[in-house]
Parts: sequence; C-alpha cells; structure tokens
Amino acid sequence: MGATTTILGNDRRMLMIEFLQKRDGHANLREMVEYIAEREGGTDRKHRKSVYVSLVQTHIPKLQREGVISFDHGVVTLLRIPEDVTVYMEVVNKHDISWSVFYMGASVMFILAGFYLGSLSLIVTAFIYLFISLVHHSRVKRLI
Repeated sequence: MGATTTILGNDRRMLMIEFLQKRDGHANLREMVEYIAEREGGTDRKHRKSVYVSLVQTHIPKLQREGVISFDHGVVTLLRIPEDVTVYMEVVNKHDISWSVFYMGASVMFILAGFYLGSLSLIVTAFIYLFISLVHHSRVKRLI
C-alpha cells in the first residue's frame, strides 16, 4: 500500500483521479484546473495558476511515472485506478451522512456513556476519536 499512499496522499492528486473518474477517464487540463481550483475554494486567477503549475510540474509527472495517467497535448487520460483508491475517497450523496459525521456522533455518545458510567478511560478515548473524526471531516469538507 506504500505506492498507493504516496500517489493518493495528496489532495490535488485525489481530485485529479476523482475528476477523471467523473469524466470517463479523459479530461482537458484546463477543465481539470478549474475543477480543482473550485473544489479548493479559490477561483481567482492566481489560485488557478498555482493549481496549473503544481499539476504540470509535480502531480501529472508523478502519476505518469506510476502509470496511472497519460498526458498528451493538454489531455489527461486515466490509464488505471490505483489499488485501494476507494479507501481514500469518500463518496457521499447529498443527503447521506458521511463516515466522519457518523464517527463524531458515535464519539459523543461514548463521551456521554463515559460520564454516566464514570469511566475516565472511555471519556478520554472517545474524545480522541472525536478529535480524529473532526480532523477527517474538515479535510473531506475542503474537497467537497
């Protein structure tokens, strides 16, 4: 799983794979830049340029070396989806509850149970899980 983690351990590469999957494996670089900039919340010219430069100089070459995509004349083509990609991508319909929200709710319930039972270890553990789920939720929200 080391190579997959390296490939998908970056938000922009994850967004590239996501966009290519939505576009049946082919996308114009300009459209991809627009999509990623929008998802990151920065649609101004400076941010789009930053996205473009990072894709061309870093992310596209890395994914090409790994055999995940090809890039020719401004068109990015998805050659294969890296193993375990679904582990890293959370797809939730508009009115569904994400895993991070589910774990936040479960953590709060365990915190309350810990107070009720007088179990300090349960309270501490539940707070740790709550913190982890909050961090995960904030990262996923940035991508949505």
